[in-house]
Amino acid sequence: WLFEDRQTGRIVVAQWPNIPLGVWIVVAAVNRVAHPGGRWSTALSVTATVALAFWAIDEIGRGVNPWRRILGAGVLMFVAIRLVAAVR
Repeated sequence: WLFEDRQTGRIVVAQWPNIPLGVWIVVAAVNRVAHPGGRWSTALSVTATVALAFWAIDEIGRGVNPWRRILGAGVLMFVAIRLVAAVR
């Protein structure tokens, strides 16, 4: 029941990335590979964090099964902890 899609009955553990997750993947990769520094690095980091948080909130609200919702909650907690650690 944890991995079962409530509409189709199929097992869903992972899915093709939606737009927010795709944005996070691309932006995080560019930031990691290019090492732009300065304002560009900050802008890329903020964009990646917002995209990942949006994805997590969307999964919590609209995830196809309990696993996806738990995954969204875990990622959102990870994002929140990283933000709190960055402020300190």
